[in-house]
Formats: sequence, C-alpha cells, structure tokens
Amino acid sequence: MLQVQQVNLARSIIKAVPVKKDKASQPNFFKDVYEVVKLIPKGRVTSYGAIANYLGTKMSSRMVGWAMHGCPKDVPAHRVVNRNGLLTGKHHFKPPMMMQELLEKEGVKVSKDKIVGFTDKYWDPSTELL
Repeated sequence: MLQVQQVNLARSIIKAVPVKKDKASQPNFFKDVYEVVKLIPKGRVTSYGAIANYLGTKMSSRMVGWAMHGCPKDVPAHRVVNRNGLLTGKHHFKPPMMMQELLEKEGVKVSKDKIVGFTDKYWDPSTELL
C-alpha cells in the first residue's frame, strides 16, 4: 500500500510542476549531442557513452545513439563509435561501408568494423573540452 501511495504522491507532484511551453528556453539534448560531435577533431573518434558523460547524463549512451541516427548532414556522425571502438552505427549510413570510408579518409584505420589503435584515436570530451 505504501508503494501505491508513493506513486500517487509522485504523480501529483509532477502534475503540480509548471512546464514552460517556450521551446527556446528548454534544453535540447539532441542539439547538445550534435554540438559536441562537431567538436571531435578529424582523425579522432569518441564513444556514445563519453558524449553522454560529458553532457551530465552518464547513463544515456543509447539516447546519444538515437540522436546520432537522425543527425543533420553537417554533424560528423562517423566519428562516434561504441566504447570498444566498434562501428555499431554503420548500418545507418548509405551504404553501410560509408562510415568506414569516411574514417579512413581522415587517417583512422578500421579492421573488421573496429578502430585500429582505438585508445590512441580516442577523444574524450570530458578531458579535451575542460
């Protein structure tokens, strides 16, 4: 019974909090992700989790991936890989080999869908941007 009361209390608190309708004043997570990705230098890569951590949402790496799925053309999405250096987002490129080709044009070697020398190419926004 206590759990039900807590849930009902939480719902009433949520309803009582005013929500601003002005989109310009609300933070936009996807836009923040894109701004960080635009800062990744050519020839370097970062991970979804590193971007989430930098934005203060450490557990939101999947949300970063979702943002990257539909990012604008001027965002270098090919520079974002998973925490092990795997090109997990390559299937969102047309054709799928395009992600690897873009990385290789920037001097990043890829073998079997994985960044060669990942730790050397890794760019962490939490240390590089502070």
